[in-house]
Formats: sequence, structure tokens, C-alpha cells
Amino acid sequence: MLGITDYTTFVVTVLVFLLVPGPGNLALITSTSKGGIRGGLAATLGVILGDQVLMWSAVAGVAALLAAYPETFHAVQWLGAAYLAWLGFKMLLAKPGAAPVLSIKPHHFLQQALMITLLNPKAILFYMAFFPLFVDPVHQQGLLTYAVMAATIAALTLGYGLTSTLLTHFLAERVRANPMISRVLEKVAGLFLVGFGIKLAVSR
Repeated sequence: MLGITDYTTFVVTVLVFLLVPGPGNLALITSTSKGGIRGGLAATLGVILGDQVLMWSAVAGVAALLAAYPETFHAVQWLGAAYLAWLGFKMLLAKPGAAPVLSIKPHHFLQQALMITLLNPKAILFYMAFFPLFVDPVHQQGLLTYAVMAATIAALTLGYGLTSTLLTHFLAERVRANPMISRVLEKVAGLFLVGFGIKLAVSR
């Protein structure tokens, strides 16, 4: 299919990676719990936009640049780690009744998810290694092949984000009435963000 080998396996693999817990999933859940369905959909759009930038950066050879200059890679890596940890600490230190760490305005949720996605430089290397697995070197059609793959990932992410948003919103309605549960969930989310930041910083 347009130079893509085993398109079905490609789709299944992308879905599996979407299900793996990570900063992007946490951004979707947190945005939905704070901003409802609009917040969750805005965060989904942010993740999609961030993924598109990373994917096309990988195609353009940014991954090779990062691999050739490790100091650049580690600088961006530390920046992403610091950003995630900063968000996590703000959640952990937030006092009961204080304004939420994440703004309730949907466009802020988009920015938040976009930044979390972009500040993960290892994702560029992942796409650089992932795409060739499904590109037929004989029948590939250049940018068109990569465009179809990128569009597929965007569509799958949109479907996954919509499903996650609706499920999270459905569950959030049942815990929103209990402030204690909301505070505990925010602290847990903060711990996960700090953990993601530390993992990103120490990984090589």
C-alpha cells in the first residue's frame, strides 16, 4: 500500500504504542479531569501536533543530527526532563483549594500536551527507527509514503484520544464530588510526571 509493507501490522503496532503509559497519556487524562471533554480533546490535538513535528523532523534527518552531536541531544533531553518534573512538583506542592496546576482553558491544555510531546527528543529517534520497518524500499513513493504513515498515526491518535477522553470524563464525574479523591489523583499524577522526568533524564 503506497510503499508501506504490511499496513495492518503497522496499524496494530501504533495502537500498542499508544496504549503504553507515558507522558502523553498522562497529559490526556489530566487535561480531561481538569477541563472536561474540551480539555481532553485539546490535549489530544496537542499530542497529534507534537507527534507530527517529531515524525517529520525524523524524516528530515534531525535524528541523525542529534545522534552526531550527543551534547545537543542531551541538552534537549534534560530540558524535557526538567519540564516534566516541574509540572509534577507543582502538582505535588499544590494546596487544597488552590487553582489547578493546569489551566482550565482548552488552548492551554493544547500547549501543555504539545510541549510534553515535543520535549521528548528520544521520540525522534524512535520514529527514525520505526518508519524503516514498514517502508518497502522498492515500492516506496518518497514523501507520499511517509505522509500516509503520518496521517495514519494522527488518525489513530485522534481515535485513541477521543476514547480516553470520554472514558476519563465518565469516571471523573463520579469522583469529582469527592475533593479528597481529586487531591489524591492529582498527587499521583504529579508523582508520575516527576518519575517520567527522572526516567528521561537518566536514560541513555
